Amino acid sequence: MARDSSKTRRRLIAAADGLFYGQGIRAVGVDAVAKAAGVTKRTLYYHFASKDDLIAAYLEERDLPTLGRYQGMIPEGGAPAARRIRRIFEQLGKNAEDPRWRGCSFLRAAAEFANLPGHPARVVAARHKRRFEAWLEEVLAADGFGEAAALARQLMILLDGAVAQILIHRDPSYALSAADAASTLLKRTNKSKKRRTDTLTSRCFSEVGHAMGTQPDLGD
Repeated sequence: MARDSSKTRRRLIAAADGLFYGQGIRAVGVDAVAKAAGVTKRTLYYHFASKDDLIAAYLEERDLPTLGRYQGMIPEGGAPAARRIRRIFEQLGKNAEDPRWRGCSFLRAAAEFANLPGHPARVVAARHKRRFEAWLEEVLAADGFGEAAALARQLMILLDGAVAQILIHRDPSYALSAADAASTLLKRTNKSKKRRTDTLTSRCFSEVGHAMGTQPDLGD
């Protein structure tokens, strides 16, 4: 019985996923979800106390798999972080070429409930975005970027901004423009970091040389 109940719940979430992502959360009623899942509305409410609970379940079901897909795009090791992160933007552009692509489900959900700060859709969306940003920070930190947290936030802005622009214009090339911006950002950060390191190294040698020049030569 419990097994059947679990299958029904998964079927409802799958139906909600297809309808909410394809048509929008507010535009789809629970009747449509129940019908798509092949159950009654009463059964839907047996598994989910409200539509808000169903919305939260739909987004939570997408949370880790979405992050996992992006992580799979840039496997650990090998190429530098800058090149690996560029692949995220390039893949976004390819995904956006699919007519079924509707953008980021978490961004869209948060936008639909922008007037309700505590809504489950916004809570789950914020959690997902924080998780994604933390992962980018890990990637950058592992490659030696000293300002990984700030850079990760800037990359999130570029990524989500690209999604928004593609949705508005239906033009995947915005992903490549964002990729160029991300590459420039990371290159400048690398150069800046290298200049600081070179400056410190030169200063150290200068101070050592100065110290050696002012000390008596004990070898005489």
